[in-house]
Amino acid sequence: MTNLYTIGFSGKNAKTFFELLKHNKVQTLLDVRLNNVSQLAGYAKKNDLAYFLEKICNINYIHLPILAPTKEILDGYKNKKISWKDYESKYITLINERQIEKILKEINFDSSCLLCSEKTAEQCHRRLAANILKDKFLLDKIIHL
Repeated sequence: MTNLYTIGFSGKNAKTFFELLKHNKVQTLLDVRLNNVSQLAGYAKKNDLAYFLEKICNINYIHLPILAPTKEILDGYKNKKISWKDYESKYITLINERQIEKILKEINFDSSCLLCSEKTAEQCHRRLAANILKDKFLLDKIIHL
């Protein structure tokens, strides 16, 4: 069975975050954030995160901005200029235009985990990305941590 996980770091302390990844036997963390060096990220800033993942959990780190929304789409939603429904539509169109199945064909998604900052996957592009990956790469199950 091919499991793809997703996780957001907001609202989680480092212990909870890394223990969730270890407990679920995640092998690769796929960072799908547009900005992975924000000061708001704390332990989840790109270089720190890659180090902690390797040292604490023996997990690989890959930044995949190809699965991130554009700044325009993200800002439109954050600034309430577009609805979540519009965000979803624009994001799905964007990902389809990027032809990710050609670019990501070498990625092993089994036991991988999509990372974003949102606390829950409900209104986060990582859920949309996971659903797209599930369809395009015939994955069995998505688990939101």
